[in-house]
Amino acid sequence: MATGGEGGKATAAVAPELASFLAIGLDQRTAENALANRKVTANLTAVIAEAGANGCDKSVGNLLYAVATKYPANALVHRPAVIKYIVSSKIKTPAQLDAALSFLSTLGPDSLDAAKFEEACGVGVVVSTEEIQSTVTDILKDNMEAIVEQRYHINVGSLCGQVRKWHPWGDAKLIKEEIETRLTEILGPKTEADNVKPMKKKKEKPSKVEEKKIVAAAVAPPSEEELNPYSIFPQPEENLKVHTEIFFSDGNIWRSHNTKDILEKHFKATGRKVMTRFPPEPNGYLHIGHAKAMFIDFGLAKERNGHCYLRFDDTNPEAEKKEYIDHIQEIVQWMGWEPYKVTYTSDYFQELYELAVCLIQKGLAYVDHQTPEEIKEYREKQMNSPWRDRPIEESLKLFEDMRNGLIAEGKATLRMKQDMQNDNKNMADLIAYRIKFTPHPHAGDKWFIYPSYDYAHCLVDSLENITHSLCTLEFDIRRPSYYWLLVALGQYQPYVWEYSRLNISNNVMSKRKLNKLVTEKWVDGWDDPRLLTLAGLRRRGVSSTAINSFIRGMGITRSDNILIRIERLEYHIREELNKVAPRAMVVLHPLKVVITNLDYGTIIDLDAKMWPDAPGDDTSAYYKVPFSRTVYIEQSDFRVKDSKDYYGLAPGKTVLLRYAFPIKCTEVIYGDNSDNIVEIRAEYDPSKATKPKGVLHWVGEPSPGVDPLKVEVRLFEKLFLSENPVELEDWLGDLNPRSKEVIKGAYVVPSLATAALGDKFQFERLGYFAVDSDSTPEGLVFNRTVTLRDSYGKAGPK
Repeated sequence: MATGGEGGKATAAVAPELASFLAIGLDQRTAENALANRKVTANLTAVIAEAGANGCDKSVGNLLYAVATKYPANALVHRPAVIKYIVSSKIKTPAQLDAALSFLSTLGPDSLDAAKFEEACGVGVVVSTEEIQSTVTDILKDNMEAIVEQRYHINVGSLCGQVRKWHPWGDAKLIKEEIETRLTEILGPKTEADNVKPMKKKKEKPSKVEEKKIVAAAVAPPSEEELNPYSIFPQPEENLKVHTEIFFSDGNIWRSHNTKDILEKHFKATGRKVMTRFPPEPNGYLHIGHAKAMFIDFGLAKERNGHCYLRFDDTNPEAEKKEYIDHIQEIVQWMGWEPYKVTYTSDYFQELYELAVCLIQKGLAYVDHQTPEEIKEYREKQMNSPWRDRPIEESLKLFEDMRNGLIAEGKATLRMKQDMQNDNKNMADLIAYRIKFTPHPHAGDKWFIYPSYDYAHCLVDSLENITHSLCTLEFDIRRPSYYWLLVALGQYQPYVWEYSRLNISNNVMSKRKLNKLVTEKWVDGWDDPRLLTLAGLRRRGVSSTAINSFIRGMGITRSDNILIRIERLEYHIREELNKVAPRAMVVLHPLKVVITNLDYGTIIDLDAKMWPDAPGDDTSAYYKVPFSRTVYIEQSDFRVKDSKDYYGLAPGKTVLLRYAFPIKCTEVIYGDNSDNIVEIRAEYDPSKATKPKGVLHWVGEPSPGVDPLKVEVRLFEKLFLSENPVELEDWLGDLNPRSKEVIKGAYVVPSLATAALGDKFQFERLGYFAVDSDSTPEGLVFNRTVTLRDSYGKAGPK
């Protein structure tokens, strides 16, 4: 524990809360653990304040602690009543409190029937000692055979539970003591055997024949969440529950929840269907993190037979472009999702304006004239704006002037009157409207004021009757302000749930950083195959099904700050391509090999497999490769000096050309120096009698003196050298200078001449490749999607 300096100040700051927790009888460890959890600290402080308990009996304190940690969120309006029952000793046992909380969880925010509540949790019920003794006698008689057999190894907890079924409100301590006393009377003093812990029975080893079956049977079945990742989300009918507690600096608490009337009105509009929304800002291209959002938003709606809006969050007219809107609509379709409707936040500008007027009329918003710098300073100092308490009519008039373009940009904003002294900075009178004399791409030049994200997002969710408002975890701290506005205006409240952001190694995912890479030409546009934009992944040759498989494999979790290795994504890409990509042979860096014992002009057409398991009688599963006097192998597949661990070609060594014949190197032709090998001469074995270990891919001349088909191949590596470049101050300095290699003169087999955009192949021994959009009738371009290496997949996806 810190004893001086800043540490001492921190200790002094929490001392009042710690003293308060200890005063209700909590032990030191429990009190300190409560302080370590901000939510428990806030709840327990509020409960103690509601109880007026500056000090109390330990049994009462433990019940108050249970209320702070276990109370059902949908019935918080009844918490003060429960606390009165505890303080007055009408509820005095954990069993009574558990029954009370169960009753209230079912009741929710509806009015409390005191008689039914008291009956449910045993208020006023007195269980006498005689009743307990009588029931204990009956239970022990029922279990006498087991007691005699097991003696003091009998499960006392089970016996206590049987008694409590008859007397749920009986004193648990008294029940246990009575059972132990009676067991001593029945069994007498403990023997030496009674003090020995019973040995666990060893499992019999299965026979070797059954071993595999038993191991398979021992594998745990997949959980419900693994089978259906959307099972964690509640049904719309459960939206009566409290969504969050909004704590104010003055001790006040707002408990946001839907009334039955509001919920019924919502159900009439939705037909009780699940309604979600995917709400991208049209200020850039979507990346793989958006694919996760789509999987959750569209996927939940589809799984529940509901609807998902594609809603453009277009509140900033300066950053939005039609190019981005068109791209987003097209890429959503490509990802396999069908929007229920395409909407824009700007569709609701009139309703949002009217609600802002209503907020001012309620005294919960005001026109402010502070500069951005002043707003920042006042927030840091937790000071109110000088204009915060201006008359309502004055704010209404000024807001109308803002609306009509009569106030200059930067000279006024509309701010929500929340809580400037709140520890959550997202409750510090957030801006609702700002002035911008910029025409809107969708709404035109009608508006001179535009709503902020913090103001518009929750209200449009409400106006569209969204049942599940799903977003990433960085919005968790905005939840109080989200519900504050809906409560303040009496609007329907969606269920909010945050999930972990998708972070993948050796990449950046922020739109700001992606935009910088694109605009400053560090990469070749938004669809550069090195980027994890969805357009980039598609151009690289990745399918939407592989992306969705990758995301489904991770599940929908709230585990934050986890960096997913890029190899995990590559595993899912490779798994799919292995099944759908036909094989072909391509030589990236050709080395000429002349087969000296094959007559000039002779062409042998051989069958090569498009698929590893191609059946012999299916001609469509094969393609033709010409074996001629001149063939080409990879430069890296030849060495002047051989070694035991090298399976390529070397002087005097034999290798097998895949689908063709064994060849033996007989001569090496050099150019200007000994490092410049221009040609290999070899002899082939037409009988295939030799069986070399090394197998090489190759490409032959299609006819004498005619070079094979030449293509451009682009090889991609990780864009950044570091796993987590966002942690670096100079993140641009971490760009991998070798992230892209362009090979202009690769040779391919003739069958690839007809390859078209969208086609994907496995180039044997090289990886998976896709036809690029830069391809022309004069020349094909192939992008490497992923290598054949699969170190991640050996252990399976994790």
